[in-house]
Amino acid sequence: MIFRSLPGDKLEAEYIERYLGHLTPMQESTLIHLRQWLQETHKGKIPKDEHILRFLRAWDFNMEKAREMLCQSLSWRKQYQVDYILQTWHPPPIFEEYYAGCWHYHDRDGRPLYILRLGQIDTKGLLKAVGEEAILRHVLSINEEGQRRCEENTHLCGSPIRSWTCLVDLEGLNMRHLWRPGVKALLRIIEVVEANYPETLGRLLIVRAPRVFPVLWTLISPFINENSRRKFLIYSGNNYQGPGGISDYLDKEIIPDFLGGESMCNIPEGGLVPKSLYQSDDDAETSDHIRLWTETIYHSAFIYKGAPHEIAAEILEVESVITWDFDVLRGDVLFSLFHSKRAPEVRQKDPASVTTTTTSSNNVQLMDKNWVLGADYKMLEAPLVCREGESIQGSHVTRWPGFYILQWKMHSPSSGSSMARVDDVLASLQGSSHKCKVMYYFEVLASEDFRGSMSSLESCSGFSQLSGVTNSSNKSHSSSVISR
Repeated sequence: MIFRSLPGDKLEAEYIERYLGHLTPMQESTLIHLRQWLQETHKGKIPKDEHILRFLRAWDFNMEKAREMLCQSLSWRKQYQVDYILQTWHPPPIFEEYYAGCWHYHDRDGRPLYILRLGQIDTKGLLKAVGEEAILRHVLSINEEGQRRCEENTHLCGSPIRSWTCLVDLEGLNMRHLWRPGVKALLRIIEVVEANYPETLGRLLIVRAPRVFPVLWTLISPFINENSRRKFLIYSGNNYQGPGGISDYLDKEIIPDFLGGESMCNIPEGGLVPKSLYQSDDDAETSDHIRLWTETIYHSAFIYKGAPHEIAAEILEVESVITWDFDVLRGDVLFSLFHSKRAPEVRQKDPASVTTTTTSSNNVQLMDKNWVLGADYKMLEAPLVCREGESIQGSHVTRWPGFYILQWKMHSPSSGSSMARVDDVLASLQGSSHKCKVMYYFEVLASEDFRGSMSSLESCSGFSQLSGVTNSSNKSHSSSVISR
């Protein structure tokens, strides 16, 4: 809990020194006035002085701005029951093996220390296995636990411990960490944390930063406020081991063994999340919690024999970029991209065209069966055969305004062969002959935004091959870049 009631309108010097740290007379006065305002306008308990101070320090003791942000945060905490997250949040078992992070003693200043081996985490697999809602709740629980440990260390040390230290090991970080849906989820999490946990991070030590790190930093740094960025210390290669390295902030017996220290760190190994553990929006576990995010980055769809799944993007600006990322979870599918000047309409599935008695509410068909290829719509790329278990990423630079339709269609061997008929019968007996499943994400970017992100990639010398492929798509204005 972050709340308590404190009577009176004066702060004792001993109390300030013991729990709050140095305050000028003006800062003390601002804290008292903000606390009094909360007592007069908020029912029940009010935040602790330490919590109020975090917002005041984040906004350089601008009372009006700090009050606005604090009130928004208090409403957020109440709406989503964040005060009880340490009691109610139980991480899915997959976190115990694949989320490579844990609390580990403290730094030389008495701050609680959290270690995250980000380079060992399959961020894409974890996102698809548990969803961004679970990852956000886990991050919030870490922040809540960090505040609890700060209070505990304050009592143990006899002096105020207001923030915690995070050590991030980036060994293993590569392009799979930079795919757009993952970065988008990361930015959403940063936004929530920055708004509700100001001044809780005392120091961020980033070690073994690889050559791909500048790309990630370019993407996320604009979303981190200047006060937080000043607390980042970044070490490439083995520079963290020399003078001015992490030994200036952590005792050797605290530094983990995988960074050359003496401490055995009980941290999960991480690694690739098996696709068999991927969850989709239709089979995710229900929760009694109010959802922090009402929308999800990834969606899932069933594809039936005779009933493809289709999504459309209306393009008003030519040279926009359509990007997609999807996994084939069951069966084999054909992926196609079409263009039409006609606006497609969601229509009810024709039961006669679906050779199974089961239909799914997340199967959508847009192109009318009476549409004529070449007249009402045209194919922009030859259909791509995507096998079960494959991951597909791609982009397309648009040439014309109108509607661009992404289609997933069931792929099966030629029905004319006797072997194909045998395969259909066997599959039917197994209950899977007429149903495929995909988990997908797509986004439309303005051309300048896409070129900007590609320029970041080109600035890193390790990506000349990727940049070359992307440039070829920009020059053609209509081709796709697809990778498995």
